[in-house]
Amino acid sequence: MDTVRFILVITFIMVSMKLWTTWETTYGTDQQTQTQELSQQQPPGILTNEMPEFTEPQTQDAPALPREETSAPNSVINIETDIFQVVINTQGAGITQAAMLDFPVSLEEPDNPLVLLEDSLDTTFVIQGGLLSEQDSPTQQSFYTSERDRYVMADDQNVLRVPFQWQENGVVVTKTYEFTRGSHLVRVYYSVTNNSQQPWRGRSYAQIKRNDPDQGGMRFIYTYTGTVISSPENRYEKIAFDDIEESPLSAQISNGWIAVIQHYFLAGLVPSSPEDPYHYYTKSLGNKLYTSGLISPGREILPGQEAEFLEQVYIGPKDQEILAGIAEGLDLTVDYGMLWFLSKPLFWALKAIHEKIGNWGWSIIIVTMILKLLFYRLSAAGYRSMANMRRVQPRLMSLKERYKDDRVKMNQAMMQIYKEEKINPFGGCFPILVQIPVFIALYWVLLESVELRQAGFMLWIDDLSRPDPYWVLPLIMGVTMFVHQKLNPAPMDPVQAKVMMTLPVVFTVFFGFFPSGLVLYWVANNSLSILQQWRIMKNLEKAGLGHKSN
Repeated sequence: MDTVRFILVITFIMVSMKLWTTWETTYGTDQQTQTQELSQQQPPGILTNEMPEFTEPQTQDAPALPREETSAPNSVINIETDIFQVVINTQGAGITQAAMLDFPVSLEEPDNPLVLLEDSLDTTFVIQGGLLSEQDSPTQQSFYTSERDRYVMADDQNVLRVPFQWQENGVVVTKTYEFTRGSHLVRVYYSVTNNSQQPWRGRSYAQIKRNDPDQGGMRFIYTYTGTVISSPENRYEKIAFDDIEESPLSAQISNGWIAVIQHYFLAGLVPSSPEDPYHYYTKSLGNKLYTSGLISPGREILPGQEAEFLEQVYIGPKDQEILAGIAEGLDLTVDYGMLWFLSKPLFWALKAIHEKIGNWGWSIIIVTMILKLLFYRLSAAGYRSMANMRRVQPRLMSLKERYKDDRVKMNQAMMQIYKEEKINPFGGCFPILVQIPVFIALYWVLLESVELRQAGFMLWIDDLSRPDPYWVLPLIMGVTMFVHQKLNPAPMDPVQAKVMMTLPVVFTVFFGFFPSGLVLYWVANNSLSILQQWRIMKNLEKAGLGHKSN
């Protein structure tokens, strides 16, 4: 039993080290603190190879690229709604920056909104789009005009529409962004009026351009940054930037969507008519730049007629409830990993309790208590086994001394004692075995659930997704671990015994860099385990089994 428990504890340490490495890689540098004035951002010129590659089935000819329009002015339009500050460039009328007013960059800077989309020297994360046609049509390379350079949603306004105009050779296109109060879903309309003398045939497209951020560090498990796509065959499929480099995607998909996700947030493209077949694609632009997008089914507009295309863009948090209402499977972007079957009910329980009491910290404590109740009988059997092991430990030590030169006889004698005392030597391993998957599952809940971002508990703990700044919780955790360890029988192997004695110190150091919500769970779990084991030992003493015997 000692060896098995020792291996489990060492395994837990290794898992903790890997999780700590992941957390440091994710949070080591705050990339959102260096925000700039939205109106001062001037994105670089658009590359010609950024156009989506697509051929019309009728002709198999590639859509013609628009001619260079370098003489047109390149300016930015600033938009402000109740939750967004957005910059749209008149070249392409694409979103080159989006800051979310409902998500501050940090608790220390509550008035500084988190910038999700931007086009800067270090980060490229923008939304592009346009029309593809053999006739005249605007793409992200074309220049639009705008009546105003600033749009602001009024207090009594629920919908803000921002139009851009383009026309050439009788084809008039109005590209309109529609922002709805309180919503992170932005609708983009293309109204096409054909005043030419020939039919206009074309498609709309939307794409997300993203650079590959420097991940750095060694990771056992990590927060994914990259493209994800959904189809009826596979509701959630990751397409890493390296995969785009090696094998670009080109597929016809109905009832799907495509997105680029990062920690807590995403930018997604959702078809307005999901039952129709859309063409999905990814493309490498070189220099660690990639596009992920979709192209709508084609339409024909006869001379003198007009038609409308609609694209939907989601720019916001990975909120499971909101995402599930936008598109099937979009909530899967909250990726809990292989232990999702544990993480999902854990999050559901945390959220349900939080709705009643309004505090995520107390929700974690209550969920820990519920878990203890669910596993009470199994844990009790394990603690009872450890208590009995503690009781017979003097006899085991005597056997070790007696048969120190004959390990086979020593093991036989030990098994005879276990049989006589009805002790399961592996029973004490269960509490550790159960805690490892729950620990990892809760880690992913804290790491992936945006609801826990900047969620406070009490006193100095104002963000459960961040480490305790004063190390109070890790120190308390170390004390509870030491007390809990004292209630268990010490390993007979002197090397193992010394290693086990250092574990409270080692775990205190590791947990000092873990999210305080996770440390809070461990403190609550240790405290409840101490109470449970103390109660079991008292009951054994009352039954006359609590005294050590020789």
